[in-house]
Amino acid sequence: MATMTAVGAHASLPIDSPDALQDLEVPVPEVGPRDLLVRVEAVSVNPVDVKRRSSLSPSAEPTILGFDAAGVVHAVGSEVTSFAEGDEVWYAGDVTRQGSNAEFQAVDERIVSRKPTSLGFADAAALPLTTITAWETLFERFAMNADTTGDLLVLGAAGGVGSVLIQLAKRRTGVRVIGTASREDSRRWAEAMGADAVVDHHHLREQVLDVAPNGVDFVFSPHSAGNVATYAEITRPFGHVTAIDEPEGLDLVGLKAKSIAWHWELMFTRSMFGYDMEFQGRLLAEAAKMVDAGDLKTTVTTAIHGFDAAGLREAHRLVESGRMVGKVVVHR
Repeated sequence: MATMTAVGAHASLPIDSPDALQDLEVPVPEVGPRDLLVRVEAVSVNPVDVKRRSSLSPSAEPTILGFDAAGVVHAVGSEVTSFAEGDEVWYAGDVTRQGSNAEFQAVDERIVSRKPTSLGFADAAALPLTTITAWETLFERFAMNADTTGDLLVLGAAGGVGSVLIQLAKRRTGVRVIGTASREDSRRWAEAMGADAVVDHHHLREQVLDVAPNGVDFVFSPHSAGNVATYAEITRPFGHVTAIDEPEGLDLVGLKAKSIAWHWELMFTRSMFGYDMEFQGRLLAEAAKMVDAGDLKTTVTTAIHGFDAAGLREAHRLVESGRMVGKVVVHR
């Protein structure tokens, strides 16, 4: 049986433990009829990677983490029609399968596209998951288009999703973007991504209403706990909120008086349920065109050379700190 190197975990451990993520030798994944076998050249670490690692139950079989990836097609399944060996690709993975923190990964061709030709593997690996999340938020949950106007509030504007969401909103809609950031470096980053205004999330109500006295039309919420009452005050009647987190005991009744719609966004929904799988491949192909045209910038701020457990532990440590601006990638 052919084997490969990978980085995995057997249980949830503090990231400072050398066993939190371990170098492993595991079988090369089997390739299904619609699968690509990709040699992974670079990955990025997202908050969802940290969350998944932190919630693992002890197991004799390791879990290989990782979603974002950029690499080269090494082999194709018997029914693959869109890719060939040697193609350079990018994708955000599938939560129901083993992840991208490995030498090789099997991934359904329908959620993959060719990566931007203007980016190397490390810069490309930063974008897929956050781009899909931002795209689905704007154009599906909020149903925006080129004619959409109003005010969009982006919490966590210097984070991975916020960085892409700002760029897409400014390129593809007519909304004004208000970002939140509390530190000078994150404020500068949000402005560089294209935010029209930046407010401090520690004073969210006061500062948002100072910028938008009548309230905002759309709210992107990666940190919903304790914020719903504030959203009810700062969102206009018939406005929209899209959340990507899932805090326990969330009470949305305060939104009812203004008929504010609450949406959930989970970019894994399509692959989890086999629903409209081709959509994300098409989305990433369109995003690649935007990158190559200069309309969408990579969000890498930290690149770690060393595709091994030590490199990935450092990446997880940075994401866990809560002080990351942009994205961290790990590459060969």
